[in-house]
Amino acid sequence: MRYFPMFLDTRGRTVLLAGGGEQMAQKARLLTRTEARIEIMAPGIDAELAAHVASGRASRVEKVYDEPAIDRAALLFAASGCCGIDAMIAARGRETGALVNVVDRPALCDAITPALVDRDPLIVAIGTEGAAPVMAREVKTRLETMLEPELGGLVALAGRLRETVAESVPLLGRRAFWEWVFDGPPRRLWQEGLAAEAEAAIRARAAEGGAGGAATLVSLIALPEEVDLLPLRAVQRLQSAGIVLHPPGLGAEALELARRDAERATLATDGVDRVVDQVRAACADHARIVLLLPVGEPSSPALRAALEAEGLACEPLPGTG
Repeated sequence: MRYFPMFLDTRGRTVLLAGGGEQMAQKARLLTRTEARIEIMAPGIDAELAAHVASGRASRVEKVYDEPAIDRAALLFAASGCCGIDAMIAARGRETGALVNVVDRPALCDAITPALVDRDPLIVAIGTEGAAPVMAREVKTRLETMLEPELGGLVALAGRLRETVAESVPLLGRRAFWEWVFDGPPRRLWQEGLAAEAEAAIRARAAEGGAGGAATLVSLIALPEEVDLLPLRAVQRLQSAGIVLHPPGLGAEALELARRDAERATLATDGVDRVVDQVRAACADHARIVLLLPVGEPSSPALRAALEAEGLACEPLPGTG
């Protein structure tokens, strides 16, 4: 992976658009939705950019190259129409610590812009490192159909309620609580346009301490020969797990599908009782636990029975018996 995916805080920072044509207008359409200070450096600009200047959303330097303007930028985009000038702008910007993007010239770029699915404040960025923009657009199209347009409002509400939930819902149950919000009745109410009812349901459940949302679930997942053969539910469980127990030397590719902040631990190999002890210890800190098992593991049925005897809800996925 050449490009590290991350989001930049533009609040109070200057973004320079070096150029006055359609390519810079495209960047401005996104940047005007951020909290950045936008400066346009160009002797002539199109009507769309001129409207941003007229409204006060952007300022303008009427030069093709202006060192003070470049020096003010934390991030700059260049498409002046002249390759040589773009290279000069990029070099100066890099000298003064700006992140640089020269449109359609990846060799001069410190950063590239991804395809976006915007459900502000939920933003999904999709990139192929410039290798296949058509593929990025296809993924974007699929995600646009998966994420309802009004979802951003529910995400924003969750942000406003995080402190309230943190005060009422125990840490162990918090992740399960938010899973209930985004995969349960509150989201369905929100989709139906019943925002007040959704908020009331979230507040009521939080006031009860998140009751019903924190039951421990242990998922037993058989490791296939190829990780892309894992069923969708297995991938979902890996992405929601707080801890993943895996056999020694196995499961590396599957672990890549788990949450980055999920704990990883080696699965005991000295009997079912030892594994049960591991799971019992994990229950003290996690409500979602995944056990990765070799396909055809002969002890899987016995392990499931032992875990259920401890009162734990077990979910055997295909191949675990």
